[in-house]
Amino acid sequence: MGKKLYVGNLPFSINDASLKEEFSAHGTVETAQVIMDKFSGRSKGFGFVEMSTEEEAKIAIEQMSEKEVDGRKIVVNEAKPMEKRERGSFGGGGGRGGNRNGGGRDRNSGGGRDRW
Repeated sequence: MGKKLYVGNLPFSINDASLKEEFSAHGTVETAQVIMDKFSGRSKGFGFVEMSTEEEAKIAIEQMSEKEVDGRKIVVNEAKPMEKRERGSFGGGGGRGGNRNGGGRDRNSGGGRDRW
């Protein structure tokens, strides 16, 4: 297995085949994938390319980083493993404080209209 590269700032017009073609001049491309939004079907503007060797990956990073592709300067780095996230979590604990009684007037104060 080769070395996976992160490719950012991709033009939205690029697809897997054209991404592979861009990198193939720098070695054997095992896989090339543009990440798509699952709801809209549009490119998210980044993708991953897997080169067959470490050496080819280094050359691709040097040659392709800051290269202009369809009017955009792409960013190429070594891909890093995705950080683990808890599914469905929206941040840490917290919650509401102690007294849940509503505000407003004290209904147990008794008395009538002539309190003043």
